[in-house]
Amino acid sequence: MRALLFLMALLLPSGAGAEEIIDGVEAKPHSLPYMAHLRIITNNGLKRCGGFLIAPQFVMTAAHCSGRDITVILGAHNINKNESTQQIIKAEKQFVHPKFRYSSGFNDIMLLKLQKKAELTSAVNVISLPSSSDFIKPGKMCWTAGWGKTGKNNPPSVTLREVELRIMDQEACKDHSDYDYQLQVCSGSPTTSKSIGQGDSGGPLVCDGMAHGIASSSEAKAPAVFTRISSYLPWIYKVLKGE
Repeated sequence: MRALLFLMALLLPSGAGAEEIIDGVEAKPHSLPYMAHLRIITNNGLKRCGGFLIAPQFVMTAAHCSGRDITVILGAHNINKNESTQQIIKAEKQFVHPKFRYSSGFNDIMLLKLQKKAELTSAVNVISLPSSSDFIKPGKMCWTAGWGKTGKNNPPSVTLREVELRIMDQEACKDHSDYDYQLQVCSGSPTTSKSIGQGDSGGPLVCDGMAHGIASSSEAKAPAVFTRISSYLPWIYKVLKGE
């Protein structure tokens, strides 16, 4: 088993900080209208994840963000404020990929069907998915976002933050963890502090305005690993169609 840290594997008491965008910047309020903040009740307490809206009634996130009950907050910038732009909707059903296993970290993808459709506004909107042939190449600069810590020992941020990450080549990723190029994308650099950390699970890796990855895991001094969305399109569209 690889020595990874599942970003939301740690269970947090209510009110505890979860998410971590390292060396990022505060996002312009509501400039990322697809972002979702997930509050998850498990048998062991509360945990938090990120996610993103891909259809009016569906949010995409990481499979290890599943729980007994999930509340989705859309249209948020400051999660501690009751913003007029926010839409709070319970998840009606959780679709965890059938081949997901905690031990390997592969197939770390889940779809949440909301109890009702989100109202699309300037602060709440969907993000496009890639085609099956859209394989992002090494060297590409992409973005991810989340709410939470700005460093290991810092308190969590209550406002949405974003960070730019570089897509790394296959060999660089294989040096740091068990890695499947067909199923995963790695980004960042072991020589810089820009990265994701514990709690950014489920957030999107956005390249050219399109969601290419789902934040899955991060290791100390290693690239961050994202689930490669283009490899799961048949399953994704099957769920969206209710098949």
